[in-house]
Amino acid sequence: MNRVVVGFDFSSGSAYAVDLAIDIANRWRSDIRLVYVKEKNEDEGPIRSEIERRNAGVAHLLNGIKLEYVIRQGNPAEELTRQAAEDDASLLVVGTHGMSGAKKGLLGRNSYKTIEESPVPVIIVREDFNFNKALENIVVPIDNSDDTRQKIGMAAVFAKTFGSTIHLVGLYTSQTNDIRRIVQNYMKMVERHLVKQEVKYVVKYIDNVKNVTQATLDYANEIHADMIAIMTEQESNLTSLILGNYAQQMINQSTIPVLSIRPKKVMTDNANY
Repeated sequence: MNRVVVGFDFSSGSAYAVDLAIDIANRWRSDIRLVYVKEKNEDEGPIRSEIERRNAGVAHLLNGIKLEYVIRQGNPAEELTRQAAEDDASLLVVGTHGMSGAKKGLLGRNSYKTIEESPVPVIIVREDFNFNKALENIVVPIDNSDDTRQKIGMAAVFAKTFGSTIHLVGLYTSQTNDIRRIVQNYMKMVERHLVKQEVKYVVKYIDNVKNVTQATLDYANEIHADMIAIMTEQESNLTSLILGNYAQQMINQSTIPVLSIRPKKVMTDNANY
């Protein structure tokens, strides 16, 4: 795996993001690039001193990997995603403060824009998440949208990295037989992929789903999930009954880390899983 890029702004949320990035990068044998995005008139000297002090404090956690940093100037979301692209990163990790907006960290206010623009998968970490627990359970919701299966590749990478169980959640958003069959077929394709990858998984179907965000979060909380994998955008058709922007709702409401993958070229039913 390539470098892991992590956004940092001295907030507690971004500190948790660094901790998670170190855990992931150690397992992937990848270096880490910490990115601080400064404001136009902000003095770099104190920033460098504090970052270097904090990096020295976590140096003992690095298992043969490097933790480097760069200071950029501009819009935090734009600069983070540019750095991820320049590094050809495998992952971008960002801390956030959730929906309240009570804290002033730049990354917290720019989390959704970062996800929307990132060329690589993004993990959003809330500052109130309990990290005293291994990454055991990953929830992967599957609906009838064309790109819903694309998230399973990266979810499987994490499951193999951490020895996690993937919880496939088939979301029936309509009583229409054609829609239900699409969900069932997608679930079977994803199951075949996980079997081939030798990843542990369980299957759950949820009926009468009016809001995919709430249904996913309810199930994730029920099983004490440690991560939820979603796509940045959902298919916008009337049969989905998605209330508002699914990804944005998930980022705002989830206290569980969210792995977000940007859709690529739409897959066909002949995809390899």
